[in-house]
Amino acid sequence: MNGRRRAAVGAAATTLALGGAAAAATAVAASFARAVVTPRRHKPDDVEVLQVGPRRVVLAASPDTVVPGRYGVWTDAGRGHFRVGDVLEVTGGADGGGGGRVVRELLAVDSGAALPGAARWNQYYYAGDPTSALGLPHEDLLVPGEVGDLPCWCVPPAGEPSDTWAVLVHGRGATREEALRALPVLHRLGIPSLVPAYRNDADGPASAAALYGLGDTEWQDVEAVARHALARGARRLVVVGWSMGGAILLQFTARSPLAEDVAALVLDGPVVDWYDVLDHQARQRGVPVRLGRYGLRLLAHPLGRRLVGVEGPVDLRTMDWVRRAEELVLPVLLLHSDDDDYVPSGPSQRLARARPDLVTYVPSTTARHTKEWNVDPERWESAVTDFLRSTLGLGADPGAAPGAGGGR
Repeated sequence: MNGRRRAAVGAAATTLALGGAAAAATAVAASFARAVVTPRRHKPDDVEVLQVGPRRVVLAASPDTVVPGRYGVWTDAGRGHFRVGDVLEVTGGADGGGGGRVVRELLAVDSGAALPGAARWNQYYYAGDPTSALGLPHEDLLVPGEVGDLPCWCVPPAGEPSDTWAVLVHGRGATREEALRALPVLHRLGIPSLVPAYRNDADGPASAAALYGLGDTEWQDVEAVARHALARGARRLVVVGWSMGGAILLQFTARSPLAEDVAALVLDGPVVDWYDVLDHQARQRGVPVRLGRYGLRLLAHPLGRRLVGVEGPVDLRTMDWVRRAEELVLPVLLLHSDDDDYVPSGPSQRLARARPDLVTYVPSTTARHTKEWNVDPERWESAVTDFLRSTLGLGADPGAAPGAGGGR
């Protein structure tokens, strides 16, 4: 083989190798992006109940079970549920690394039986609907939306109806039960509440691709629910969101003509910069950040999005509210723990620093993702109550003191 031919063969081999590496990188990036937008229909058991006594329960130690606060535990594939409180003792493996045990106060058995075995942690503390979980009367609605009817709880207030209504939006992969913790505060303040499912929830309508839009599409479902509230007599709205629910609400207030009827936002552990969140998730999954970023670019690219399967381009730059901070026009209460393990608090801190005129920031520690209420319900409810009274010009709380939320 002469030199020219050897060079040609070498060049061809290099091209094939580079092409193969590029294809492999694209496959990893597309897989990461697809995981980000794919709803998790099945949630496996993630906690082991070791012993149950009259007023205490022993659990296998894990990063969730050793954290102070109030939580729930689903048993028997979700058919049973009990609630736990204070950590009474932790022995061995307290960091959740294996072999440890944590003893917690057993507060109540809501359904089924509290028995040893595999179970699933419930960060919402409550389980069920507003009536079964909190003793609050509610109405089950179906609100027409763009892709189908949206199941929705309507919870009337204590006392005379108000012309200020709340719309509460849960996070990615969560359920409407995530909002139960906030309902007693709004109920006592005289604010009717709507708690909807949105597209691609387990109990919501499916879009054509059955994938999340990370707020880029779901805000239209919030718009439908807001329109329903206005048709029923609301004159202004408060919107409350957790995690991706925060990203959805920020898009709603930026893109919907109904945003002029919104008086304030309450955001708990919100996604205000998807790039920061997904860089963090890539590191946790062992995916190089540059490949994770490549996957996120695929979401916005007309051809790349076909590899992921989303219906339309999802441009995460439009959901970076640190960069868009000057566009905020509404008062925001922002609650975020520095120990949030899923959505880092850095972007929330930066947004608060950029707009101290509009953002009331309530930092905390210890709580994992969207569990600020669980760790310190009195502080959470006091912050929300004070913010809404001040922002909306409400009178004194006619009901119980903050922190006295309902329960069975």
